[in-house]
Amino acid sequence: MGDYRAVSWVLLVFVLVTCISGEDPYRFFTWNVTYGDIYPLGVKQQGILINGQFPGPPIESVTNDNLIISVYNSLDEPFLLSWNGVQQRRNSWQDGVYGTNCPIPPGKNFTYVLQVKDQIGSYFYFPSLAFHKAAGGYGGIKISSRPLIPVPFPPPAGDYTILAGDWYKKNHTDLKAILDGGGDLPFPDGLLINGRGSNGYTFTVDQGKTYRFRISNVGIATSLNFRIQGHKMLLVEVEGTHALQNTYSSLDIHLGQSYSVLVTADQPAQDYYIVVSTRFTSQVLTTTSTLHYSNSAGRVSGPPPGGPTIQIDWSLNQARSIRRNLTASGPRPNPQGSYHYGLINTTHTIRLANSAPVISGKQRYAVNSVSFIPADTPLKLADYFKISGVFNLGSIPDNPTGGGGYLQTSVMAADFRGFAEVVFENPEDTLQSWHIDGHNFFVVGMDGGQWTPSSRLSYNLRDTISRCTVQVYPKSWTALYMPLDNVGMWNVRSENWARQYLGQQFYLRVYSPANSWRDEFPIPKNALLCGRALGRRTRPL
Repeated sequence: MGDYRAVSWVLLVFVLVTCISGEDPYRFFTWNVTYGDIYPLGVKQQGILINGQFPGPPIESVTNDNLIISVYNSLDEPFLLSWNGVQQRRNSWQDGVYGTNCPIPPGKNFTYVLQVKDQIGSYFYFPSLAFHKAAGGYGGIKISSRPLIPVPFPPPAGDYTILAGDWYKKNHTDLKAILDGGGDLPFPDGLLINGRGSNGYTFTVDQGKTYRFRISNVGIATSLNFRIQGHKMLLVEVEGTHALQNTYSSLDIHLGQSYSVLVTADQPAQDYYIVVSTRFTSQVLTTTSTLHYSNSAGRVSGPPPGGPTIQIDWSLNQARSIRRNLTASGPRPNPQGSYHYGLINTTHTIRLANSAPVISGKQRYAVNSVSFIPADTPLKLADYFKISGVFNLGSIPDNPTGGGGYLQTSVMAADFRGFAEVVFENPEDTLQSWHIDGHNFFVVGMDGGQWTPSSRLSYNLRDTISRCTVQVYPKSWTALYMPLDNVGMWNVRSENWARQYLGQQFYLRVYSPANSWRDEFPIPKNALLCGRALGRRTRPL
């Protein structure tokens, strides 16, 4: 009788899981990662290609889709892909950074099994190990709303992805060697739009129709300004949040950030410049693509329109104008504004200050004086298998110390279902850009000078934007409210890739003592094991 009950219980669980999974479609991708010759700035380089493409193939999905992405590593070195902005609900196992995943060895493959749970919007994927991001390997991610969920604008006539970023003529291995030797990265050699230099890409539109442009800054070093000659942009989405539909003539997009705008082809029928230029740099780099009217009577003419260069106040005011659309549905039918984040008491405050210490004669970067060094075993695996000596909770303070920099595998503890106030403090002269995996947060305030408790009086507690990547202006602060609603080991990092590579990152361990599938999925059966986790056993999902 006992065996019969056990078998019946297993069958019931299987049927329930199958039924639940059956509601959400599966999309399958098979990717082969190789080196290949590319010429984005007219110079032959060794790029990282996915299925022979640079940028890599797009991911097009719908809210709650299950994505099965089989990645074959045909490089001669370990490789990982991460998914900038995909929250991996209850599933940090699939996050694709070294703190959670073992690298895919050369000649091997790994299948990511992830769900775009309760998300919409525009994101991108990228290679997270070593300095691979400087070699390509990135691509766009589009998550559309389910058919029955209203979207706060008419369906556009077309949907274009723009992956813009700075680029170097040196190979990624040479750039990595500069950093490993304690040097600074040189200034970028140029800018790319969808893997091509100036006038290398054309977007075709029909006169009178409206198009959606999903724009991401996939670069490694510089903020960008985006604009289209003679056209206005209606902002509609910011990293998964429907935005208040303000009109902009140009838009600042900082490292790792993504925006969606609507552009109406309402000008005389000819071709127009699409322009991207660097921000807050003494030397301004610019690149262009072409907005081509299908009935165009002429090619682009005149110089590309200029944009802002080093004006911080201009950018700060624009950032404050980006608000959430309180009447729009998110990935679910309920209005986004129904989440009254400003009425929730915060459980604790985390203050994070960036710095650039020299440690043992080499340039490093730090958070609260701690410069992160990778452990010999992914932190998530060490936590799951209870392997001691890999990391210690509390190895990074939750307030600036003002002391000198030191090396540490830094992990901060956080309780599941807490509601944290996070303040990024930037005492340096350079703009910072920060990303937090696994979560969206509310950008409640930003201003110049030193943050103090009285700064809370200026917070926007009603309709600020919710996103996953935020800028901190020079000698300024940015404050967030963040619901700690996703159990896992999550990377908090600088999106300036030299800073990230040289230590300006740490991991946030959001912990639930319940040890329940309701809070977090168990380790995947196909999880790669390495370091001190070798020889352990995984469990099937």
